[in-house]
Amino acid sequence: MPLPELDSSVGHSFGLEFDSVLIKQITEVSGLKMEQDVIELKQNTADGKYAIKKLPGRPKAGEVTVTRGLTEDNSFERWIKDSRFGKMTNARRNGSIIVYDYEGVPIKRYKLINAWPKSLEISTLKAGDTSVLTEKLAITYESVEVD
Repeated sequence: MPLPELDSSVGHSFGLEFDSVLIKQITEVSGLKMEQDVIELKQNTADGKYAIKKLPGRPKAGEVTVTRGLTEDNSFERWIKDSRFGKMTNARRNGSIIVYDYEGVPIKRYKLINAWPKSLEISTLKAGDTSVLTEKLAITYESVEVD
């Protein structure tokens, strides 16, 4: 169900899904963007004036960072292990970042095509610290489609 015309979605209701498996306890998704090259066409107009025209170029690949609380779930570690050892047929996956409305109904889906993990970072371990440990997975992808 789409949101009413003047309402917008809230940024706290989202999920991550790869190979039809919803990855739980995601706390943050950053860096998601669609981008393409810009081609500059330099030319003279019919009346002899210099003009620059900007044209759309090739789409660029992207990278998104996913953060979640540290749990016993080792799906991130297994996935990055495949890419580190060159098993790219296993590592490359299609997945989605799903945004939900205020009732929990999916309203937008960002499909990541041929995504694979670039790095996995564990938050700082520090004696006496009471903050939650997190893991950040940097995922690179070839293209993104929006549904």
